[in-house]
This record gives sequence, structure tokens and C-alpha cells, in this order.
Amino acid sequence: MYNKKNIEDIAVAGKRVLVRCDFNVPLKDGKITSDKRIVEALPTIKYLLGQGAKVILCSHMGKPKGEVNPKYSLAPVAARLTELLGQEVALCADTIGPDAKAKAAALADGQAILLENTRFDAREEKNDPEFAKELASLAEIFVNDAFGAAHRAHGSTAGVAQHGGLPAVCGYLIQKEIGVMGKALSDPARPFVAILGGAKVADKLNVIDNLLSKVDTLIIGGGMAYTFLAAKGYSIGKSLFDETKLDYCRDMMAKAEQKGVNLLLPVDTVVAASFPDPIDAAIAVETVDADKIPADKMGLDIGAKTRELFANAVKSAKTVVWNGPMGVFENPTLAEGTIAVARALAESDAITIVGGGDSAAACEQLGFADRITHISTGGGASLEFLEGRTLPGIDCLENK
Repeated sequence: MYNKKNIEDIAVAGKRVLVRCDFNVPLKDGKITSDKRIVEALPTIKYLLGQGAKVILCSHMGKPKGEVNPKYSLAPVAARLTELLGQEVALCADTIGPDAKAKAAALADGQAILLENTRFDAREEKNDPEFAKELASLAEIFVNDAFGAAHRAHGSTAGVAQHGGLPAVCGYLIQKEIGVMGKALSDPARPFVAILGGAKVADKLNVIDNLLSKVDTLIIGGGMAYTFLAAKGYSIGKSLFDETKLDYCRDMMAKAEQKGVNLLLPVDTVVAASFPDPIDAAIAVETVDADKIPADKMGLDIGAKTRELFANAVKSAKTVVWNGPMGVFENPTLAEGTIAVARALAESDAITIVGGGDSAAACEQLGFADRITHISTGGGASLEFLEGRTLPGIDCLENK
């Protein structure tokens, strides 16, 4: 999975190149609120245009459920691409219909168009072979640069390569993702520390299992830590926990001990009477030891001693992977744990990798993003990568 051909390994001049990007950007009142995903795709697009390729861009946006819905149109993306590239990127009125076919056929070398939302066709998410063949028929080469969608076998991510018969390679963004994360998992500089947070143990079962055979230290915070603390016999009050995963947590703690992995859990926790509602509402909190959470309180962030414990583990590391916040970071009172971890990564000399989703958002919001070696563009995809699973949108690409 780490040794795929990229856009420089194939002749693209004068060829029609279909590029799957991840332009699933946040919108508010029809305006893009963060163009990060568009900007991340620019190196690949600029290279192809500079080589004289005829570039056909495609992406999904949101969940239109297989129906045309103007709310999820890629029109704002086409307008932003036009600004960023300094040349017109026309939006097609459809994905594989007459307008897309006409505009693709009329492309000149060094020009780009954007197809309308691939999910306006219900066959996209079903990876329908006929849909994939129609999409592939627009082009002569397929480039996947949508890491954020690489864990899904959809028509525009895997189907084009599987059913469309096109040569398939990766763009610079996927090359960077599999390069940095692939090396971290297969040949990390040690000590290798992984930090897992987020709400549910169930979401991270396979990640924990896979990482225990790779890391020197595994840190567990966030909501999922309380199931581990309960598995140790601690009273966790009203804290979130998954009763069905207690045995699993005991197994993982035993596995860590057997493999000589340092498994760190919170030693103190910030508690409150209830979950904040709304999420950013003012809330009264206190800090208690992790084994002394009052029966009428719930843990919502890691305490000061734990923040120091986790930061010290990061200080001595040479590779750090972080996925998932340490608490309810959307609330200013409950963001201290997540801020402490983000700061520890930013101040570290290690190779630091943040796996998409909430942790990436936290680094961006807190202003630490430019001091992290690599922030993944895909939450779900980076999680499956950490699980050691094969990603269909990468697996379908040609090997070097």
C-alpha cells in the first residue's frame, strides 16, 4: 500500500486526466468557511496543468443521498478554484451527463473543469460498475488524490480504476499521506508514542490492537479512557463508558504488559454534574483523582497531573501519532487537556502526525497546525490506516 505510482510516473501531456479530490468543504449560507481541502489539492492540479494535461476534477460534497440537491452543489468550489488557480474552472451541470461529456471533450491542454457532485448519482456510493465506466470514459488517466475518501470503495474512488480500465496513480496529497503515515507505522523513529482520544472505545478497538504491536507507549484519554478505568475496578461515577467492552479493555491492558508497552491512562480527571448543554455553555467543574470520581459526577477532560504525564511522554518521543481529543474540547472549560496535548506535539522535536477529524480541528483552532509535521486530511481514512486496514481508494492504484 505504501509503494504506489504517482503523477510523475506517468506521461500526462495532452491527456484527459480524471482527478478525484476531496472538496467536501464546510459551507455556511453557500459560502466556504474553510478552503483547506481545496488548497491541499492544488499541488497536484498545478502539476498536471503545468504538464499540459486536460484536467477533469471530481468530488463529493455532503450527503445528498443520491439526488440532485442545489444545497450540495460544487459551484462555490469551482469559484474558489478559479480564484486560486488564476484561470477559469468551469462547473459542469452534471457528473457523467451531456454537459460533462461536452466540456470534457472541449478541454484544451492546461485547462481544468469540475464535474458536479458525484453523490448526486445514487450509483456512486454503491460503486456501480456502469457508473464507474461512464465516469472513466471522460478520461484517459485516473488520479486519486482524495485521502479523506480513500477508505470508501465508491465509483469515483475505487470503481474508476477497477471497472474503467484506466491507468490509475496517486496525486501528491495521497503520496504524502501514505509516505508519512506509512513510514510511521512500518519503520518509526523510536520511541514511538501513540495518543488516542475521542468518545467511544468501540471506534478504536482495532486501532488499539494494531498499535500495541508497534508502539513503545500508548496513551489513552478522552471519553474512551473511562471504560479502561472501569475495567481496572475504579468508580467512574456517571462518566461515559461501554459496559460491553470491559473485557476487551482488560485484554488490551494485559497485551500491553506482555509486549512491554507503556500504557498510560488518566491519573486525574475534570468532572462536572452533567454534560454541557449547549456544548459551549459555562460549566462548574472540579478535578479529582481518576479512581475517585464521585457517584453523581462525570469525567469530561483530563486533569492537570495527567496533562503533565502525557506531555512528558511526548517530550521523549521521536515519533508521535495522535487521534482524538482528550475531553469535550468544544467547551473552553473542558479544552485544557486537548490544548496540552496539541502544545506538547507542537513543542516536540519528534515527527508528529495528527490523524484528521477533531484532533486536526483542535490543532487548527489553537494555532499549532504549522508546528505539526503532518496533519492528515482524512479522519476516517487515517483511523483505518492506523488499524492496518487496506484502503480501497489506494489499493486500486498501480504499484511502482
